[in-house]
Amino acid sequence: MKNKDLRWVYLLILSIIWGSSFILMKKALIGLTPIQVGALRILITAFFLLLIWHRKIFKIQKRHWYYLTLNGFLGTFFPAFLFAYAIQKIDSSIASILNSLTPLFTLILGAIVFGFSFRKRQLIGVLIGLIGTVLLILKGAEINPNQDYFYAGFVLISSVGYAFNVNILKKYLYELDAISITVANFFLLVIPTLIVLWFTNFFTTFEISSKSITAVSYITILAVIGTGLAKIMFNKLIQISTPIFSSSVTYLIPIVAITWGILDGEKISAIQFFSAFIILLGVYLVNKSK
Repeated sequence: MKNKDLRWVYLLILSIIWGSSFILMKKALIGLTPIQVGALRILITAFFLLLIWHRKIFKIQKRHWYYLTLNGFLGTFFPAFLFAYAIQKIDSSIASILNSLTPLFTLILGAIVFGFSFRKRQLIGVLIGLIGTVLLILKGAEINPNQDYFYAGFVLISSVGYAFNVNILKKYLYELDAISITVANFFLLVIPTLIVLWFTNFFTTFEISSKSITAVSYITILAVIGTGLAKIMFNKLIQISTPIFSSSVTYLIPIVAITWGILDGEKISAIQFFSAFIILLGVYLVNKSK
C-alpha cells in the first residue's frame, strides 16, 4: 500500500484507539488517583515495549538522545499526568474535544519555531476545525454547568506539548524508525516515573482491592494498545506524512470519545454532532491534495 493511502489507514485506526483512551482513563480513575493513572500508564507501556524491542536502544546514536528526551517528556510524560487530572474534573468527551487544538499549535509552532512552511488552505482548514471545536465546548459547558474548566487548561498545555513533539520528531528524528523512537521515549521515562511514585508514597499506600484491580486492568489496556502500539503507529504516520496531517488525528478523536461518553451517560446534543461534521470538514481541507 502506498504511503498516501497508508497514512489514512493509520489516521483512522489511531482515532479509534485514542478516542477510546479517554473513557479508559475515566474508568481507571474510579480506583486510582490521577498520579497513579499517569505513572502506571507510563511504566506498563515501558515494560511492554522494552520486553519486546529493548535491543533497539543500543542502535540509537548519541546525537539523537537530546531530542528523544524532549520528545518523551513533552509528548508523553507530562500529558499522561495532566490528562488524568483533567478527566477527573471534566467529561472525557470534553477533554478529547479540547485536545483538537493540537493541529493549530502544530501549525503555529512549526512555522515560528521549526521553520516549516504551510499553505493558506491548511490554515483555513485548521480554523474551520477550531470553529467546530469551539461550538462543541460551548454547548458542552451549557449542558454541564458544573464542569471545572480550570482543569481544561491542563488539556491545552498537553496539546502544546504534543505540537512540540510532532515537530521535533519530523525535524530532528526522521532518521530513526518509529519503534526505536517509541522505545527510547519510554526507556527515558522509567526512572522519573518511579521517582514520582516514590515521592507520592505509592509503594506504601497502594491497596489491592477489586476496585483497584479493575482500574489497573483498564490502565493496562490503555498502556499496551492506547500508548505503546499507538505511539509506534503515530511515529510512523509522522514519518510518512506531514506534522499537520499527523496531528489532525486529534480532530477525529472527539467523535469516538463522544460516542463512548454517550454510552457512559454523558450528555450530548444535536449541535455537538453538527460541530463534529465541521471538524471533519476542517480535516479534509488541511489534508486535501493540490
